[in-house]
Amino acid sequence: MAVLAVDIGGTKFAAAAVAPGGEMLARAEVPLRGPASAGETLSEVVGRITERVAPARLDGIGVGSAGPLDPLRGTVSPVNIPTWREFPLVDALGEVLPGRPVRLAGDAQCMALGEWWRGLGEDRSARSRAMLGMVVSTGVGGGFVLDGVPYVGPTGNAGHIGHITVDPGGEPCPCGGAGCVETIASGPGMVRWAAANGWSGADARALAADARAGHPTAALAFRRAAGALATAVLTASALVDLDHVVIGGGVAAAGPILFDPLRRAIERNAGLGFLRRLRVDPTSLGRDAGLFGAAALVLIQDVGVPG
Repeated sequence: MAVLAVDIGGTKFAAAAVAPGGEMLARAEVPLRGPASAGETLSEVVGRITERVAPARLDGIGVGSAGPLDPLRGTVSPVNIPTWREFPLVDALGEVLPGRPVRLAGDAQCMALGEWWRGLGEDRSARSRAMLGMVVSTGVGGGFVLDGVPYVGPTGNAGHIGHITVDPGGEPCPCGGAGCVETIASGPGMVRWAAANGWSGADARALAADARAGHPTAALAFRRAAGALATAVLTASALVDLDHVVIGGGVAAAGPILFDPLRRAIERNAGLGFLRRLRVDPTSLGRDAGLFGAAALVLIQDVGVPG
């Protein structure tokens, strides 16, 4: 038997069939062709899995979605999918496997859980007691795993680190705030800032390539992002006493041009002793961290999320 794992992001949807031991039996990914296509994209990506793994072999569904979300009602309102406001995602997926459980958490919460379960901490003796997983991509999200259990908060939205304000006079954010980490460190936010300051590339991937090549504006965009992320990470660490931060997502895939200035900024600003022990790593699972975490919502019985 296995479970169906679904990962709802701002630019692509992914799904997989995952066995209890963590083996990925089938995987599919479909780009989101505009917000209006979200329902069609969901059906397509799930259908690709159920064509390869019979629904009778699937014991349930775990889903991680960009937020905000309401796990108790089973609804999601992703900031980057404006056509989904209080969209009944759990009910929609429940029609795929009638009578079987559907468990919902944030996409970054699932990324953190997946990394804890199958990634850097797969050796139980090495697992962090207090870990923050972050997705830095179209948006910036986060999730906590504390003593082996995701901490999702009373509404299921704990970990929204992308909406910590780091520049009170900064750019308005789609969440309704201003100067959020997401406005500075997300791929679209970095591209907007670089374009306003003379850079003429197409997207975040091109921005990363130019930063590696030494383009001053592109490189500064990554340093600005690293500074915003460092502020958010240290804020979370001061509150929760984190010992490990794992970062994934498209922007994080840029590698050293993000992680080198991020680690320097954390080291420079971590004044308290317990903050200086913080480790920051890229995800070891790449694009699959969220899928493993979504599967774990069903496969690990004590993960502590509604459903």
